[in-house]
Amino acid sequence: MLFTIGQSEVYLISPDTKKVAIEKSFKEISFCSQGIRHVDHFGFICRESSENGGFHFVCYVFQCTDEALVDEIMMTLKQAFTVAAVQQTSKMQPQLCEGCPLQSLHKLCEKIEGLHPSKTKLELQKHLTTLSSQEQASVFEEVKKLRPRNDQKENELVISVLRNMYEEKQRDHVHTGEAKQTSQPPTENAGNEGPSSTPRFRLDMLKNKAKRSLTESFENILSRGSKARGPLDSSGSVDLESSTSSTLSSTSKEAPLCEKERERLPTLPTESSVKTSGSAGDLSSDRDSYPVEQAVKLPQQSFRRRANTLSHLPMESQEPLEPVETSPPVPQRKLMRYHSVSTETPHKRNDYESKHSQQAVGADSPVRTRRHSWRQQIFLRVATPQKACDSPSRYDDYSELGELPPRSPLEPVCEDGPFGPVKEERKRTPLELRELWKKAIIQQILLLRMEKENQKLQASENNLQNRRLKLDYEEITPCLKDVTLIWEKMLSTPGRSKIKFDVEKIHSAAGQGVPRHHRGEIWKFLAEQYHLKHQFPSKQQPKDTPYKELLKQLTSQQHAILIDLGRTFPTHPYFSAQLGAGQLSLYNILKAYSLLDQEVGYCQGLSFVAGVLLLHMSEEDAFKMLKFLMFDMGLRKQYRPDMTILQIQMYQLSRLLHDYHRDLYNHLEEHEIGPSLYAAPWFLTMFASQFPLGFVARVFDMLFLQGSEAIFKVALSLLGSHKPLILQHENLETIVDFIKSTLPNLGLVQMEKTISQVFEMDIAKQLQAYEVEYHVLQDELIDSSLNDNQRLDKLEKANSSLRKQNFDLLEELQVANGKIQNLEATVELLLTNEGKLKQSILALEQEREALMNTVEKMQKKIGDIDEKPLLIRQEHMDAD
Repeated sequence: MLFTIGQSEVYLISPDTKKVAIEKSFKEISFCSQGIRHVDHFGFICRESSENGGFHFVCYVFQCTDEALVDEIMMTLKQAFTVAAVQQTSKMQPQLCEGCPLQSLHKLCEKIEGLHPSKTKLELQKHLTTLSSQEQASVFEEVKKLRPRNDQKENELVISVLRNMYEEKQRDHVHTGEAKQTSQPPTENAGNEGPSSTPRFRLDMLKNKAKRSLTESFENILSRGSKARGPLDSSGSVDLESSTSSTLSSTSKEAPLCEKERERLPTLPTESSVKTSGSAGDLSSDRDSYPVEQAVKLPQQSFRRRANTLSHLPMESQEPLEPVETSPPVPQRKLMRYHSVSTETPHKRNDYESKHSQQAVGADSPVRTRRHSWRQQIFLRVATPQKACDSPSRYDDYSELGELPPRSPLEPVCEDGPFGPVKEERKRTPLELRELWKKAIIQQILLLRMEKENQKLQASENNLQNRRLKLDYEEITPCLKDVTLIWEKMLSTPGRSKIKFDVEKIHSAAGQGVPRHHRGEIWKFLAEQYHLKHQFPSKQQPKDTPYKELLKQLTSQQHAILIDLGRTFPTHPYFSAQLGAGQLSLYNILKAYSLLDQEVGYCQGLSFVAGVLLLHMSEEDAFKMLKFLMFDMGLRKQYRPDMTILQIQMYQLSRLLHDYHRDLYNHLEEHEIGPSLYAAPWFLTMFASQFPLGFVARVFDMLFLQGSEAIFKVALSLLGSHKPLILQHENLETIVDFIKSTLPNLGLVQMEKTISQVFEMDIAKQLQAYEVEYHVLQDELIDSSLNDNQRLDKLEKANSSLRKQNFDLLEELQVANGKIQNLEATVELLLTNEGKLKQSILALEQEREALMNTVEKMQKKIGDIDEKPLLIRQEHMDAD
């Protein structure tokens, strides 16, 4: 896992799934700590929301490779939290309301925190003296009921009672900042009232706001119902108007209700409210039993403050409001129209009567002519006009099921159903129900199949998009159609991993070009041909550990790998996203190889080699090809910590320049420019760090075909083809800058010419001679620094080691000879057994032929015996 700390959040990213496992903001983290007993662990506690709307705390614990990494993480977290807190405070200064009840409770808790229970009890008693006598009595009664055993229990009980009390106060509290921002509504007696700061004015303001909100809500409901439902019966319409007028008139009263009157409010709906709803079947007994006060107060606790809507009243109006509490005849929830299956008289009227009454009410109803409220105007602006409710075409598809689809919330509600009066549903027979179940199951199966197919299509589309993103580079050598067909024919050969193809044919096809979309598969094909050519693998082969098993382990090279991820192909779209799919796949490959090859681990330059492989094949295949290049092709030698092989390669390149381009070699030596100044990145990254990807892909084509020799060929060809330009520069800085900056930006024609030259070069013998020459010179250098006695001791040691090696070889030779003799004896024994088996086979074949002849004779005799009884029967019949 990768633990990333951002400016205001932390991420835990899984490189395997390439997804964010955990994402937490600093606001959600309440505590963070390092392990005490296990110092390589750390964790933090987060506040998370639960399904039922509450909150719970979850602790996340992580393990790191060592304690130093945990210390670094904790320091980084501390610094990030500090910076985020400073930025937050600088952006927004806290505006606290000093009159908030919970603020005073918070101050009390801060005062008693950490005190002895006796001192805490004294502070609580001081605080209780600031409360009213009624509040002190309630606190005393609560404490007396439970009878706490000691001071600690008593303090906890007092705090809990105070908390409940202050929470109740907080619901009716208006913040000082909000009171200033509220506009002063025009009231009838505004001129006779005192200033806005008086309680009387504030009460009038809240009452008027509640009146206006409730009136507009009723207008909205009634106007929608009159448009959509059709006519109500005469008694229902009279009750509706009377209840509405009584409600509106009751809201104009200004006398506030006391607590006792509030308790006496009716909790059951009146008869007029049932009539208003259209039918008794529309109202459930559960909803009838809800108190109106509860229906109003519950949304205030769980929704945002000051949400000025019907179901969520604004927070300023927390005081006892007459408009809401004095309108039980028309509860807000009862006015909502539900689709009823009741069979009372409103549903039994014929279509003609319903249409006629609907026209009458539509023309004469005073509700239709009322001015639209601001909520209704917003609704009319955004609502889509629906078709007439009597159009049966929308429900044709559902007629055979016997049920209607759920209505749209914007569709007008018709009194008599979607297309005429609602008929009584007849009870289905078991056979019909079984057919419906069959149809539903078949449809569900089809839906699941379609969903799976859609997922497959989406996955293939994503893979295709990723592949296009990976291969987003310009090709150097365009591959002709005929060459592409040759490659496709070789790739599609059955059992190709066991068939040796013609080497000249492969070289010719590679020289003419490699198709970009088949390049990864061709590299795997060339690796298979290499294994067939070299039956015996090299001595240094890694353990055959599965790739997925390596990903589950931890590596000590993680920090170095993460640093180089952003430097690897930073401009390529597949690798540009920080910790995106490309970078995470690259991280997985490098991590797995560092665990597989403990000697090399991770070295700068490996990320580019793995990145090029990853652009042309899947993650696991890229790891296998990286392992092939490192162990089978021998590239891992140059990545060892001592870098001795890289020094040998630099010597070999200098000798090639000396032999093939003497004037360029002298020019570079004159300015003391060794090959390590410019050529080391070429060998460590296979030219991928500086050259275009199209050119690098062609270098990898030759690398899989010819081995590390191809790198020397490409370097020699590049320097030789640009020799005149290099000779023009006369100082070290300009020469090195030209080789590092200008040389990689050569044109496509020059690159293609360089690649064609590489296929014609053969420097294998020279490279071997130069390597031997390097070792001889190294030995001479060591010998020149020794005196005669030391040299004699060294020769004696070398002689003794050679004798020991000779004895070991003799022993191995004797063992091999013994094995050969045993094998020869085994072969002779097998030949003898083979001869015996052949003789037994001949004898068995002769015996088989004899048995076959015997069977034929027996069959003939049986046929003769069957014919004789027939003749005898025929003679008896003739005689009779």
